[in-house]
Amino acid sequence: MQNEWDAVVIGGGVAGLSAAQMLGRSRRRTLVIDGGMPRNRFAAHMHGVLGHDGRPPAELLATGREEARSYGVEFADGAVAELIDEADLLRVVRTDGTMDTARAVVIATGIRDVLPDVPGLNQEWGRTVLHCPYCHGWEVAGRRLGVLATSAASLHQVELVRQLSDDVVVFTSEPFDETTVVRFTARGIRIVRDEVRAAHGREGALEITTASGDRHVVDALFAGGAPELDLGFAAGLDLARTDAPGAPLAADLRGATSHPRVFAAGNVTAPFGNVPLSMGAGSMAGAGVNGMLAAEDFALAVTARTAERNAAWEERYAAEGRFWSGRVNATVAAVVAPLEPGTALDLGSGEGGDAVWLAEHGWRTTGVDVSTTAVTRAAALAASRGVDVDFRTGDGAASVGGEFDLVLASFLHSWEPDFPRLRLLREAADHVAPGGRLLIVTHAAPPPWAREVPDHAPVMRTPDEELSLLALVPDQWQAEIVEVRRREATAPDGTPAHLDDGVLLLRRRA
Repeated sequence: MQNEWDAVVIGGGVAGLSAAQMLGRSRRRTLVIDGGMPRNRFAAHMHGVLGHDGRPPAELLATGREEARSYGVEFADGAVAELIDEADLLRVVRTDGTMDTARAVVIATGIRDVLPDVPGLNQEWGRTVLHCPYCHGWEVAGRRLGVLATSAASLHQVELVRQLSDDVVVFTSEPFDETTVVRFTARGIRIVRDEVRAAHGREGALEITTASGDRHVVDALFAGGAPELDLGFAAGLDLARTDAPGAPLAADLRGATSHPRVFAAGNVTAPFGNVPLSMGAGSMAGAGVNGMLAAEDFALAVTARTAERNAAWEERYAAEGRFWSGRVNATVAAVVAPLEPGTALDLGSGEGGDAVWLAEHGWRTTGVDVSTTAVTRAAALAASRGVDVDFRTGDGAASVGGEFDLVLASFLHSWEPDFPRLRLLREAADHVAPGGRLLIVTHAAPPPWAREVPDHAPVMRTPDEELSLLALVPDQWQAEIVEVRRREATAPDGTPAHLDDGVLLLRRRA
């Protein structure tokens, strides 16, 4: 089976559900794949969660699922075996063989706490063996408390636990330095320099046995577990990690990782984060995914619109045997004639009149046009005139690449109001070689015989306006011609007339 989604959230804890809720509210088709093993499943109640203090974690997750479902989010029980990058999609392979595709993935699989290798700790985890003074400290405040010191971070944990009770003992198999001993002693903390060998629950308390055979009874023991992240399913994506304990995924405030379609939230990015932090991170990741998808939706729409526009030009050329005269534009010829020939690129070369003339006058010319029919006719014209021109089907200078001594954009107009003319002209400027020129020839005004100009007619600007809109870096370009030139023409009724051509010749400084 294969299903297509806007987003797949891997992990249904508070981070994953928060991300899914944001995506559902944004009308994104979202799937949550969850194995049902949240990190805090051992705890009977949550604390330090504003508005939910003392609430069972499972109850919060159940409520979160219902809220997400109300926004159209779907759920699947199971786990993910592999994530496969397919450029514009990610393939999500579940362990049961089911395949999903997603435009984005949120990894919210959390972590597993690996406790010190002491018999009994796992059995009492979440009851008399605790890890977070903020999450569980109030409930054991004022009682007999212990701390199992296994790393430098344990020293900070001792300081926090001491705030909860006057009766604190710390167990360590390695001697503390003098400064630590002085600090702990000053606060009345007992230090047991002996290796802990076992821990057993005894009527709501915990009996701790050390290597020397001594037994110590505490009401709760704080022991920091080492975070373990199971991210084997994402190994093929080579996601960036941080050097924090457990090597969590590197993500920014929106949850974005080193892969453009992968976001992450919760303990996979912050192993020591609590429920509120994970909820907030999940919410930001969901918003981050939706923002990325929204931007992509616009980019895809532009691509589709460009393809539609190009297809219209192809239909226009194909509908007639020949569209243009095949002769060079008189203004183009007059401006280019004094220039020393080199390499030239003719944008929107059409049926090849200008490009062929350039080749006949010594230019090594490339012509590009969106219409395959126009390119075919242009190549035939070049062959009939005995010149070699490299005609290509493409959309602007970016589709050709390279730099040229002359880039020509001759009458690059369109009736479509969303025609990206400025983008095409700026791309043209980017492909002018140092010392080379950009020549833009335009209709500076409607023809004199046009009594009325339709509202949807192409915008016709003066060369000065064109130069201002291009916004090229002044110290990199020199304007050689910025003027309107009158060109003699014949009106549709056969009477003499004239056209106003805008001429903008810019030289890129060497």
